[in-house]
Amino acid sequence: MKRVQLTRNDKGEWDFIGENQPLKKPLVLVFGNRLVLESIPVYEEIKEIFENAHIVIGSSCGNVTSKYVEDNSVTATAIDFEKSEYLIKTSNVLNTDLDSFKTGKELIEQFPLENLKFVFVVSEGSFINGSKLTDGMKSVAPDNVLITGGLCGDSERFERTIAGYNEEPKEGEIIAIGLYGESLEVSFSIFGGWTPFGPERIVTQSEGNVLFELDNKPALDLYKQYLGEKSKELPSAALLYPLNVKIEGEEQSIVRTILNIDDEKNAMILAGDIPKGAKVQLMMTNIDNIANASEMAVKGATKNRIKDSELALFVSCIGRKLVLDQRVEEEVEEIVNVIGDIPTISGFYSYGEIAPFNGENTCRLHNQTITVTLISE
Repeated sequence: MKRVQLTRNDKGEWDFIGENQPLKKPLVLVFGNRLVLESIPVYEEIKEIFENAHIVIGSSCGNVTSKYVEDNSVTATAIDFEKSEYLIKTSNVLNTDLDSFKTGKELIEQFPLENLKFVFVVSEGSFINGSKLTDGMKSVAPDNVLITGGLCGDSERFERTIAGYNEEPKEGEIIAIGLYGESLEVSFSIFGGWTPFGPERIVTQSEGNVLFELDNKPALDLYKQYLGEKSKELPSAALLYPLNVKIEGEEQSIVRTILNIDDEKNAMILAGDIPKGAKVQLMMTNIDNIANASEMAVKGATKNRIKDSELALFVSCIGRKLVLDQRVEEEVEEIVNVIGDIPTISGFYSYGEIAPFNGENTCRLHNQTITVTLISE
């Protein structure tokens, strides 16, 4: 596997990060600030650098490379597989009558299953119901096929997200990259580092990913009481205080980020579904807990591997990035400390992370987590 990384500087030039080498038919993962992606012909620029490339583009809340985290630029990672093949399929939630579940289901159904080992998903993050999307994908994916990825981001603006495959990025696009090959080894791990606090409350009214009532009281009113003065900074302040959700019949709780609020309906719009009857608690964290979770995630991904890692796909939540603030690169440093500087790290900060729970096979939507996927041929 050959890898080449680049970043676009302020002058509009592409600078190589590390060694440049010729590539035959690379898969190029491009992540960038949405405003920058909309202002430049990013697809055309990458196509000029890598003529035979298949180019996947997604907006992010921060782009991750082997060296640093970029906020206001665009990064590209070109991967030339030597023993494996890849196939890319897309769907657009704005151009179909399908709901999120059927969109995820039909996206995976497009892939031939023989020798399929792994699917990496770069999904729009504005319109999709991430819970339903992952439910649809796992309804048809074989147990031996790992699915990870994330929902594109728009930093703290929450205006819109964009993505594209072999074209300039646009709204509503969902891209799935399937990897095939007998020699492929893919492993993953996911961790959070957030701690529940305060009373546990029961969801008494909800609809899909919209939360209306907790303990028969308006959920937004209760949430604002906990936040105090910080409630004036909603919805961005909610990224620092997500919800721990326990669903009856499920062993592990999930974390849900509040993406927006509806003052008129006194409701909160979450990144994924929150069923009636679920138990909810506020969560908080600190820099040390976030960094420790990053270390745990990469150590979990390396456990029981046979081959050395060549590529590390990184997806972490914008809420974690806000906590880390000026120390955001510590998440990348934790990965390098464990796997060394030979594997190439590529990824983005997201509005939602796609991966199974540790020890499971079926993918889910997570929030406020870091997911590390390690790949080698």
